[in-house]
Amino acid sequence: MDCQEEQLVNKICDLYEKISKLESLKPSEDVNILFSQLVSTCIPPNPNIDVTKMCDTVQEIRQKLIKICGEAEGYLEHHFSSILTSFEDNPLHHLNIFPYYNNYIKLGKLEYDLLTENLNGLVPKNVAFIGSGPLPLTSIVLASSHLKDTVFYNFDIDPSANSLASLLVSSDPDISQRMFFHTVDILNVTESLKSFDVVFLAALVGMNKEDKVKVIEHLQKHMAPGAVLMLRSAHGPRAFLYPIVEPCDLQGFEVLSIYHPTDDVINSVVISKKLPGVSNGNIVGGPSCLLMPCICSKIHAIMNKKKNMMIEEYLDAREEQFS
Repeated sequence: MDCQEEQLVNKICDLYEKISKLESLKPSEDVNILFSQLVSTCIPPNPNIDVTKMCDTVQEIRQKLIKICGEAEGYLEHHFSSILTSFEDNPLHHLNIFPYYNNYIKLGKLEYDLLTENLNGLVPKNVAFIGSGPLPLTSIVLASSHLKDTVFYNFDIDPSANSLASLLVSSDPDISQRMFFHTVDILNVTESLKSFDVVFLAALVGMNKEDKVKVIEHLQKHMAPGAVLMLRSAHGPRAFLYPIVEPCDLQGFEVLSIYHPTDDVINSVVISKKLPGVSNGNIVGGPSCLLMPCICSKIHAIMNKKKNMMIEEYLDAREEQFS
C-alpha cells in the first residue's frame, strides 16, 4: 500500500474502534454520525486496494466490521419499516424517508438492466429474494418500476422482519398481490427453488466466506438449470462494509458479468447462470474445470462512462480453451 491507501485503512480501523465501543447499534445521533463517516470513507472507488491481501489484524477488523454493519443495517431497516407502517395511507408512497432509498432505486435499475441484457428480453415470472429483511426495497423497486407482472417470493429467517415487510406492502393493491414472505432458513428450502427464474442473494446472507459459499452450493444444487443467480458483492475499500463474492465461489454457475459501480451505490453486482447438466457440484459427462469460471472465462474490464461504473464482463471462452 502507498501512503494514501495506508491512511485510508487506518481511518477505517479508527472508525471501527469507535463504533465497537457504542452501547447500541440502533439508530441514534452517535450511530448515524459514525456510520455516515464510515460509508463516506469507504465509498470512493479505489480498485488498487485489495482487502484480501492485507495483514491478519486488518482482516480480523474487516470481518468484525462487516458483522457490525449487518447488525446496524438490520436495526436501521427495522426502525424505518416501523415508521412507514404507521402511515394511514399507502406506506410505499413514503419510501423516500429512508436515507438510502435513492441508492436502491439506482441499484434496482442496474440489476434490471443486467437481467434484461442476460435474459435476452425474457421477463422472469417468479423471482426469489433471499434475505429480504424488514424493508424489502429491492423487491419493491423491481416490482413497482421494472418487473410489473412478476411475482416476488421473499425469504428471511427472522419472523419479525417478515411481519413488518408484509404489513408494509399490504396496503398497495398491486404489490400486495405479487409479493409473498416466507420465514425459513434458505438451507431448508429445496424443491421450491426450482420454480424461480431468478434468485437474488442479499449481501449479508453469509457474512463470511464459508457461510456464503455454503448458501451458494445449496442454491446450485436445487435451482433449475439455466436459472439466474444475482449476488451482491463489494470492491476496493467497500469490502470493509460487505463480503466479497469471487467467481471461483460460484461452482456450477457460469459467471456472466460483474459490475463495480463507482457512484454512491455501494454494492457490486454479480450475475450468473446455473450450468446445465450439473448435479451436486459435478458436470455430467464433462470436465470438472468447466465449473471454474475464473479459469474458463476471459475477463474484460470496461469503463462504462454513461453509467459511471466499471464493468468486468465474464465471457465464455470454453470453445477457445478446448480448441
